[in-house]
Amino acid sequence: MSFVIALRSNRYQSWFVCFSAALFFFFEFIQLNMFNAIGPYLVTDLKITAPMLATISDKYFLANILFLFPAGMLLDRISTRKAIIVGFLVSILCTYLFAISDAIWQMKWARFITGVAGSLCLLSCVRLASRWFAARQMALVIGLIVTFAMVGGMLAQTPLLFLINYFGWRNAVIVDASFGILLLMLVFIFVQDRPPHSPEGETHPLSLSRADFWKSLLLTARNSQNWLCGLYTSLMNLPIFLLGAIWGIFYLTQVRYLSSHGASFVTLMLFVGVIVGSPAAGWASDRWRRRKLPMIMGAIFSLIFILLLMLLPTISVGVAMALFFGIGFMTSTQIISYPLIAESNSIKLTATAEGLASTLIMAGGFTQDLFAYLMHFSWDHQYANGVPVYSAQSYFIGMSIMPVAFALSLVLTFFLRESYCKPYRGDYEQYNDHVSTQY
Repeated sequence: MSFVIALRSNRYQSWFVCFSAALFFFFEFIQLNMFNAIGPYLVTDLKITAPMLATISDKYFLANILFLFPAGMLLDRISTRKAIIVGFLVSILCTYLFAISDAIWQMKWARFITGVAGSLCLLSCVRLASRWFAARQMALVIGLIVTFAMVGGMLAQTPLLFLINYFGWRNAVIVDASFGILLLMLVFIFVQDRPPHSPEGETHPLSLSRADFWKSLLLTARNSQNWLCGLYTSLMNLPIFLLGAIWGIFYLTQVRYLSSHGASFVTLMLFVGVIVGSPAAGWASDRWRRRKLPMIMGAIFSLIFILLLMLLPTISVGVAMALFFGIGFMTSTQIISYPLIAESNSIKLTATAEGLASTLIMAGGFTQDLFAYLMHFSWDHQYANGVPVYSAQSYFIGMSIMPVAFALSLVLTFFLRESYCKPYRGDYEQYNDHVSTQY
């Protein structure tokens, strides 16, 4: 207890609180991306095809889409700390349920409820960051939080594969859930809703509770920045959803003929790229006092890297690692959308606006199904060791989703309004007038 009291007087408390909360985001990113490692084992164990595997994985994204926007509105009205603790606990329990389930329908429900709980993870971090840090620091802070979450994505690659090979996929997922219990204990001890003596702590909950529910919903939905930022980030996130979360190891083993361990190291580099790129993009955006410029650059270079990956006839492990790193690094400019949204909305609607954008972002997870069905359409029904084998042409058709997405994200940036890293200043009613003038 004395350590906690001492910590409260420490000038680094803001960082410690937000990164303790980010443990929830970190854990959820393991759950989001673990199908890349356990996918081949599920296919063999359950005797299913690529589209069937995708329907299990995508239940997480379906839950996110349905609950992210309500989660944002909820976080604008209740204790962020309590929301994190409850969501984290539910996610841990459902991860354990997934591990012990024998029926596919049970796995789908466990995955779905995990996604419901996970809808709180990033929004709660953004909400806390907006209370504990100045607006000029938001891009860097959110970049570092996303970086921390990407470490979870890394753990869902080669480290999880080692656990699977040693313990089996079910026991490996149980270890994953047990690890979550340790992280939850840290969240319970250290996360706080707001700084001591915060003015918002006295005025915000009451004033927001009196705000008309439908009015806040309408204001958020009418702000085009929220839609454009959400779509941009969704499109730029596709390599994580497709290559990092489920299909990367399949592609590298069946098309590029890498071993499963070699493929897991390559997909791990995607997350290393995001880990390096997220704080770099946040720092550059804050340094340049520009949001749009790094977003434009990210879309252009992401398009170049994905085309190289798809079109080069042969690639070595080293080249594959470099390309995956480059894709991760350049797509990390998507994190700039979060501070841009925060700067384009009243502080009382921050989580609601982020919730709307995040709903669009997680909708990109359904491209897992589109990817699978595009591959399955040209499948010749061949198997190897009980695993469906798809041709290079089938993967090329599926992966064509990504260059199209990057081209669209580039177009979207030209419709965004530059905030110059300045927060919206004004009260709730002024924000109403501000949004109304756009239409």
